[in-house]
Amino acid sequence: MKVLVTGGAGYIGSVLVPMLLHEGHEVTVYDKLNWGIHSLMHVVHMSNLRIIQGDVTNRDHIAEVVLGKDAIIHLAAVVGYPACDSDPDAALSTNILGTQNVVDNMSKTQIMIFASTGSCYGYVEGVCTEKTTLQPLSLYGKSKVRGEEIVRSVGGICLRFATLFGLSPRMRLGLLINNLTFTAVKENHIQLFEGHFRRTFLHVRDAARAIIFALDNAIVMSGQAFNIGDDQLNMTKLQVVHIIQEVLPDCTISTISDKTDNDKRDYEVSYEKIHKLGFHHKIEVKEGIQEMLKVFPFLSLKDSIKYSNI
Repeated sequence: MKVLVTGGAGYIGSVLVPMLLHEGHEVTVYDKLNWGIHSLMHVVHMSNLRIIQGDVTNRDHIAEVVLGKDAIIHLAAVVGYPACDSDPDAALSTNILGTQNVVDNMSKTQIMIFASTGSCYGYVEGVCTEKTTLQPLSLYGKSKVRGEEIVRSVGGICLRFATLFGLSPRMRLGLLINNLTFTAVKENHIQLFEGHFRRTFLHVRDAARAIIFALDNAIVMSGQAFNIGDDQLNMTKLQVVHIIQEVLPDCTISTISDKTDNDKRDYEVSYEKIHKLGFHHKIEVKEGIQEMLKVFPFLSLKDSIKYSNI
């Protein structure tokens, strides 16, 4: 297939693109390249890869790039509530207008896969399913809900990813497990607040696998939203820290009682819908942490700012 990946040099994209290339797809990466080209350097030798520097908010340019593709995997976005809050105009422009630009220039036969998020749910009591009312609390979540509406209006597939973790060529250290692991390595201590808050997690390689799964099952999944993760990875922040301690037993924990998280997510998510189609995760939290420990000792505190995603 001829596949367009917007944001293909990013955290998910730089993991996904090599998988698509090795499956024999012709891949066009469309990315602003604000973080550089290094995340794709390991695959630039492949003849079935094309890289275009561009912004999805440029309607005329994206129209040219969408033309003739069999599938569009739309990853380009301002991701996470801190990044969105730091530049709301860019977040709304990219996440909503950019998505509208892509969709408006698609043909009826093209497959559309959209990277959404569990942040669409907002504050929820109980277990989230795809039928749970979306009540996003953050600008990020609100922009993704609107993006979903745009995508589903043309039969696109929306993948609501759990909180991602793990190594990527375009690393992100602001993600919860990545950040906690980096802090444990550098400070040998973790300050934890709201440790009882429940989250749900997914390794970035499993996220990329889920996108390919959607590409292969596009007819069945068309026009729907799917929670992407696994019930086994529903856990509290404290449980994550204990897993880090298993790998780094000298790491200590202290609890902060008067600090709150601006991202108010505290819920469990059901993944029954995607499981019924046959998708399951492969990488456990502990395995992802062990991989990061091969790299994090060699990163500096400056790297933590560089890869904060803000």
